[in-house]
Amino acid sequence: MATPNDLSDLELVERSRSGDRQALDRLLRRHQPRITAVCRRLTGNEADANDAAQEALIAIVKGLHRFDGRSSFGTWAYRVATNSSLDELRRRKRRAADSLDAAERAEPSVSSRTGDVDDRQALEAALRSLPEEFRVAVVLRDVADLDYSEIAEILGVPPGTVKSRIARGRGQLAQLLGNRDDSSERPNFGPES
Repeated sequence: MATPNDLSDLELVERSRSGDRQALDRLLRRHQPRITAVCRRLTGNEADANDAAQEALIAIVKGLHRFDGRSSFGTWAYRVATNSSLDELRRRKRRAADSLDAAERAEPSVSSRTGDVDDRQALEAALRSLPEEFRVAVVLRDVADLDYSEIAEILGVPPGTVKSRIARGRGQLAQLLGNRDDSSERPNFGPES
């Protein structure tokens, strides 16, 4: 008999819908690192990212019955995480006490302290300064590793618009980071370990 580790996402979804808690746990654990990474890159700080990721996971569990299988489960889950992150950003704007200055003063995560802290902080600041439409497209491509059609589906825009947003976002990142050699090269800001 197959264990939850051997099952595809679709099989785990079906088992989860039937009340199999082990299958639901495995499905969430399989996608949680990338969901958290997407939320971290979109929100720009650890506290908001954790809130957004938690809200996304709750929304995934509550909305699992609405997953229709037209896209991959991962694409659907990243759409939920993106929406959760954008909601968190809107809440942040409404909270007077939580300003961008506070986000820039926030202590870097443990994983970033073990790496090149200056580069990580510069990248985080550059991502925060991108317009939302560019930041979301770049993060979904370079962090979630989604293809253009999946991103287009998540954002509800044509694939050509996705390509344009990614190119423009990467170009702005390259300028902000002082790296004008090749703005088409994919930045390295995938999930932190």
